[in-house]
Amino acid sequence: RKKTLIKEPLVSIVIPARNINNYLRQAILKILELDYKNFEILVLPDEETIVFFEKTKIIPAGKISPAEKRDLALKFIHGEIIAFLDDDAYPAKDWLKNAVSYFKDSQIAAVCGPGITPPEDSLEQKASGWVSASLLGGGGLGFRFLPKRKREVKDFPSMNFLVRKTDFEKVGGFDSSFWPGEDTKLCLDLTKKHGKKIIYDPKILVF
Repeated sequence: RKKTLIKEPLVSIVIPARNINNYLRQAILKILELDYKNFEILVLPDEETIVFFEKTKIIPAGKISPAEKRDLALKFIHGEIIAFLDDDAYPAKDWLKNAVSYFKDSQIAAVCGPGITPPEDSLEQKASGWVSASLLGGGGLGFRFLPKRKREVKDFPSMNFLVRKTDFEKVGGFDSSFWPGEDTKLCLDLTKKHGKKIIYDPKILVF
């Protein structure tokens, strides 16, 4: 019996940055190793660069806020899902595969997951991560920095945040006038104003 091939939806991975630094180079190389192949990468540094990476579009954006860069990316993306990453984060190999399946449910506008300290980091860097994940340092938001149980959330930072493009457009994207609280504003717009869900899954993991 012949099997019907189900096309993976195209994901546009958006990374605002000041410049093409070593962390960002590592992130792009890790993205290119994902076990999900239907994606494009958009990097928005301040200035033009001659650096080239496979499947990557580099868009010089000027010295504007990260939120403004993420909104600017909308003019260039082709994907039906937008995946926002910070320039010092890189994904686990199954990051997109685990995330994309949620978007079959039209009531889910966005999904997210923890950003944990990379295993290659120094002891001091790992200690900083542990503090952020603790009740004292994270104020009950430790699930943002360590894998915890799956849950519905109302607020999550854009370090590791994937959203359906149509839902993102419907709420007007990020409101940069709220920077650095634009992540919270977007999540409130998606859940309160738009009536959709945001799901946290520990398997949607970045380092």
